[in-house]
Amino acid sequence: MQPVLDEVGPLAEALVGAGHRAYLVGGIVRDQLLGRELGPGADIDLTTDATPEQIKAAIGPVADALWTQGERFGTIGAKVGGRAFEITTHRAEAYAPDSRKPTVAFGTDVGADLARRDFTVNAMALEVGAGAPELVDPHGGAADLHARVLRTPLSPEESFADDPLRMLRAARFLAGYGLEPVPELVVAVRELAHRLEIVSAERIRDELDKLLVVEDPSAGLWFVVDTGLAEQFLPELPAMRLEQDPIHHHKDVLAHTIAVVAKTQPERLVRLAALLHDVGKPKTRSFGDNGVTFHHHEVVGARMARDRMQALKYSNEDVEAVRTLVYLHLRFHGYGDDRWSDAAVRRFVRDAGDQYERLVDLTASDCTTRNRRKAEQLARRMVDFQARVAELRQQEALDAIRPDLDGRQVMEHLGLGPGPHVGRALAHLLELRLEEGPLGHDEAIRRLDDWWADQGPEA
Repeated sequence: MQPVLDEVGPLAEALVGAGHRAYLVGGIVRDQLLGRELGPGADIDLTTDATPEQIKAAIGPVADALWTQGERFGTIGAKVGGRAFEITTHRAEAYAPDSRKPTVAFGTDVGADLARRDFTVNAMALEVGAGAPELVDPHGGAADLHARVLRTPLSPEESFADDPLRMLRAARFLAGYGLEPVPELVVAVRELAHRLEIVSAERIRDELDKLLVVEDPSAGLWFVVDTGLAEQFLPELPAMRLEQDPIHHHKDVLAHTIAVVAKTQPERLVRLAALLHDVGKPKTRSFGDNGVTFHHHEVVGARMARDRMQALKYSNEDVEAVRTLVYLHLRFHGYGDDRWSDAAVRRFVRDAGDQYERLVDLTASDCTTRNRRKAEQLARRMVDFQARVAELRQQEALDAIRPDLDGRQVMEHLGLGPGPHVGRALAHLLELRLEEGPLGHDEAIRRLDDWWADQGPEA
């Protein structure tokens, strides 16, 4: 712990020197007890009996920068030597039954502050700045961490009433730290899952993101479904349970989905796409039969993924990235087992755009079959496809496919002004580029003349 103590030393000593007490608190204490390294960008949290005004007065001379956006909640931010810190006055907070915002009361007792925290493994503090550090652990968090147990300092009903988001946060701790919830915690979540409705979509979104990027979020996702939490913010997830997949023949699309999430790289957007890639299956049970196509499933799934992410207040960029991945995730299988043509490779890369690497990850992870032969066959096809992409990238500008002529050149050559016919000419040239590769200026002019002679102003 010495590197952490060294970093926090100036702030802690400044608070103690001003007549206050200072404690490392929360995740930093938990992770240090587990021997986890402190990343270069990680924040360090402290709590103190000083008020926000007293915090600013005490640490101002030693901090490189201060920020006060959270001051009304008792939090002052500071930067020292490239590290960000948050120093918060001891507090207790709770939700009113019909409010999305906590009420905050400041206090002077670290014990009362720890009692209001989410889980015992986070309700530990380490007093610093006044001699040898001393662990404050009134709820047995260190023992629970060692025993891999997840429980709340107060009753789970009281803890989740204080902040219903803690029910969703429990899923992250189950998955990220390999903890097992005590039975009363599970019962409380099932009874209080509906309380998640008072939590803002933005806070739910951020907590979901944190769950998805742990190494294996499977246990957390099953917890979210089994307790009824998913019904409150992602009802498409439980809708996939025991749903038959008519393409891969999985008996449970939900089990398949969670397996795919676990196989992808722990990167936020590819994990979101994996979570949502089959949301259209319950809406397209018969796709593959009666003329219903892959394309129909892709369209429905992409639309549902978009709508759900918008409801959770994801950015437009995130929504478009995941929508693209969901829409294209079956495209690879649509080309069959034959060697990919150059045109097929170009179209795939062009349509994937800057989501290409994520799409490859999602497509490869979407194979969860226990049939070794099928898995090996897909792996070989994926290797062959990526080799084709690499080969074409050496030969042409595969990542920036455009017509060989631009709009100005088309208008000048045909003697036209701006209009829809120029767009149609460019679309024709782009189609040729995708099918045949780069044509060169002269050949493109010749093909444009042929097209114009055949189509003319009616094109």
